[in-house]
Amino acid sequence: MKNWVDCFFKKDKMKNVIITGTSRGIGFELAKLFANKGHQVLALSRNTKPLEQFNHQNITVISVDLSNNTEIEKVTAFVKNNWKSVDVLINNAGKLINKPFTELSSEDFLEVYKVNVFAVAELTKLMIPYLQKGSHVLTISSMGGIQGSMKFPGLAAYSSAKGAVITLSELLAEEYKEQQIAFNVLAIGAVQTEMLAEAFPGYQANLSALEMANYIFDFTLTGNKYYNGKVLQVTTSNP
Repeated sequence: MKNWVDCFFKKDKMKNVIITGTSRGIGFELAKLFANKGHQVLALSRNTKPLEQFNHQNITVISVDLSNNTEIEKVTAFVKNNWKSVDVLINNAGKLINKPFTELSSEDFLEVYKVNVFAVAELTKLMIPYLQKGSHVLTISSMGGIQGSMKFPGLAAYSSAKGAVITLSELLAEEYKEQQIAFNVLAIGAVQTEMLAEAFPGYQANLSALEMANYIFDFTLTGNKYYNGKVLQVTTSNP
C-alpha cells in the first residue's frame, strides 16, 4: 500500500517539451527553464551551439531549418524513436524582415511566412499523432498581430504572419477539442531580445527575455487547464 504522504505530495509528471527557436532570446531561456525543472526538452533551431555549450542532460538539440519541410521531419523521427508522445509544443521561432511595404518582395513575404506560419502548421500537423489528452500547443505571437492593436511601419510581413497564426490556433482548438488537446496563443509585446533590436534599434524594453520566458513557462504548464483557443495579450508597453 502506498504511503498516503507520498501520494499527497506526488510531483507533477515530467513532460516531453518541444520548443522552436532556441538559439537565442526567449526560446533559449525557455529550454533552460524546462530542463532545470526536470522536463525533457527537444530544442529546435538552425544554430545549435548555444544550447550545446549549455550542455544539459535533459536537452536534446537538433539543427532544423523550419523553412524546409524535409528538415522538420527530423522531429517526427526523434519523437517516434525516443519519446513516443509529446506533452508540450511551443511554437516560438520567428522570422522578421523590417522594410517599407513598397520594398517588400513576394520572396520577403514568403520567407517570413515559411517560418512564422507554414512551419507552425507543418510541425503541429506532424506532432498531432503524438499529442494526447492534456497536451498543450502554445504559439508565441506578437501584439502586432492583434486586430485593433497599434501597428508599426516596416512590419507588414511579420505582423500579418503573426495575425495568421492566431487564427490558425483558434481553428485548431475547435478541431481538436474532442481529443482535449489545447491550443493557445500568447501575443507578446516588447521584450529585450535580438529580434526587438532588429525591429526597433535603440529601443529598451521593460522586460528581459528571461522574465518573459518565466511567464511563458508557467502558462505552458497551467494555462491549458483554464484556456483553449484563446489569445492572451502579454504586454506592458508598445511596441
